[in-house]
Amino acid sequence: MKVHPSPKTIRAATGLILAALASLALAAPLAAQSPAPGAQPAKPPSRPQPRQQPRGIPLPAPLPPGRVQPGARQVTASPEGFAIAQLKYGGGGDWYADETSISALLEALKERTAVKVARSERVVVSAGDEQLFNFPFLYIVGHGNIKFTPLEVERLRAYLTGGGFLWANDDFGMDPSFRRELKRVMPGDSLVELPFDHEIYRSFYKIEGGLPKIHEHDEGPPKGLGLYHGGRLVVFYDFDTDIGDGIEDPEMHKDPPEKREAAMKVAINIVMYALTH
Repeated sequence: MKVHPSPKTIRAATGLILAALASLALAAPLAAQSPAPGAQPAKPPSRPQPRQQPRGIPLPAPLPPGRVQPGARQVTASPEGFAIAQLKYGGGGDWYADETSISALLEALKERTAVKVARSERVVVSAGDEQLFNFPFLYIVGHGNIKFTPLEVERLRAYLTGGGFLWANDDFGMDPSFRRELKRVMPGDSLVELPFDHEIYRSFYKIEGGLPKIHEHDEGPPKGLGLYHGGRLVVFYDFDTDIGDGIEDPEMHKDPPEKREAAMKVAINIVMYALTH
């Protein structure tokens, strides 16, 4: 006699089968996630992190090798102390003039101020030299033509906008080319005549009436001109006076002591202003 299970028995068996299947479904992903005994847990794959940039500001395009992003370089002084570099340039002008001016100025800074001077010798750099950015203070002088290459223009712009300072001394004859090249370096800014109460005339010595007249040249009044960028004076230009000649060794130009002293006070003021602004 064949015995058929009752509906109650079938329902109970079906429930047990469904419960067992549900347990197996839950256990499968857990088993896949759990490491085997003694095994290291698997690490999720790493993703490259996107470069962060404020919204609305495009990332700068990379420059070719040997180029400098304007404003990206920061001028850093040597830990050995303050030094001045004389700027070498092309174009045929005598960039090497005022051979003793820088060393005389550095000696005066050591004797009269608390500035830590690294060396008294004149250092020469061109705008293409990598060490340009190691000198917070540049000196440019000459009688003739000044000409910068496109790369030198770009690097000088980076130098000035990155914290550097340039003192230009008109040795008589460089004015037209200097103004032309400065406009290439800083096209959005212009030279302006500084008032006699400007802080550069008060930074260390009190100098009344602006710049002293050292050499006649065009017999015009001496002028102290400046170029500002972002509210900071980055270039000082003495025109029709020749402060640089005034601080050379006495035998170079036979200037009287009072003129040499007046010129040295101006030169020290320029340095002290550049170091504190």
